[in-house]
Amino acid sequence: MVHTTVGSMIEKKGTRVWSIEPDSSVVDAISVMAREDIGALVVMRHGKMVGIISERDYVRKIALAERPPCDFKVRQIMTRDVITVDPEQSVADCMMLMMERRVRHLPIVDQSNVVGMVSIRDIVTPALSDRGRLIEHFEKFITESVWRS
Repeated sequence: MVHTTVGSMIEKKGTRVWSIEPDSSVVDAISVMAREDIGALVVMRHGKMVGIISERDYVRKIALAERPPCDFKVRQIMTRDVITVDPEQSVADCMMLMMERRVRHLPIVDQSNVVGMVSIRDIVTPALSDRGRLIEHFEKFITESVWRS
């Protein structure tokens, strides 16, 4: 893969991490996600991560509720046990972790500071691109080998 660690991936992608306070409304969280075209926000209190809220949290916990979304605070629906990775974690290991734990977003934490976030799209897209280039390389090799024979 082009990026061997998620740390190198976020160096290229950028380290901007969108966050929200736990006492913010769920509507505010969804508005930020829609405006920034992202699927999750880190939930921060006093500079420390206390959870994560995703579109999936909204759909599963709010859409089926019999109360309007504006009645809910982020803290009521956020995921508290956040799976995180360290910047030195390999991209391949992150892909496996995301599949095994069924998560779509991984905050990257270095010495208890959130330094980035990767999504399943960030992880899978380079792998698919690399696979495509490898297939093209093999097709070219096979085509050239046939013409030389």
